[in-house]
Amino acid sequence: MKTSHVSFAAALAAGTVLVLSGTAFAHVSVQPGEAAKGGYATINFKVPNERDNASTTQLEVNFPTDQPLTSVMPQDVPGWTVTVEKSKLDKPLTVHGKQINEAVTKVTWSGGKIEPGKFQQFPVSVGKLPESTDQMVFKAIQTYDNNEVVRWIEETKEGAAEPQNPAPVLKLTAAKAADGHHDDKKPGTPDAAQGAKGHAEGHDEAAPDASDTTARVLGVAGIVVGLGGVAFGVAARRRAS
Repeated sequence: MKTSHVSFAAALAAGTVLVLSGTAFAHVSVQPGEAAKGGYATINFKVPNERDNASTTQLEVNFPTDQPLTSVMPQDVPGWTVTVEKSKLDKPLTVHGKQINEAVTKVTWSGGKIEPGKFQQFPVSVGKLPESTDQMVFKAIQTYDNNEVVRWIEETKEGAAEPQNPAPVLKLTAAKAADGHHDDKKPGTPDAAQGAKGHAEGHDEAAPDASDTTARVLGVAGIVVGLGGVAFGVAARRRAS
């Protein structure tokens, strides 16, 4: 009797951690999750294999047509073939004095294999990122070798819970200025040197990224549930005695 109470508590703690981890990391996502508006960036489409009895053999990523990018260059991934599709734009863009009439609307990786329990990242250099929006949504389609197709195309509504099959999202942030303040001090003056020192120290003390924060939250949740299970087992043992 006592053993069953303790085992149940331990299983509950482990199950809670697994559920939280699966919710946070199971779907196709963009890494890193944000980039500066108006600039260029290298992003990775991270694809985990969610099945125990099938391998992922294809990833299709659709680029938003209302936010066309003039430059989309996928990096070669060993074992995979990449196909880039372009479409004509309703409104041509002017970039560096040149008129652009078409843009990439779909990139597909195929021919490779992501086995159960593994993931693969597909890097892409993109730009120029739009300045008039706070995010870009990339609808992705994941195909398995048992012909199962998972459509990661649902957009998360503000204030609502994350949908079952959320689309990968790239957050767009305001571009950081090269110099956060302006003054008349010359580089060689003591005040200027002190300011440069403070600027460098500010970079060294940068806050941890979102993945570290998520890992810590999940770790704390697991510890709390585990301690609750131990306390439950101890109380059961005392009642039995």
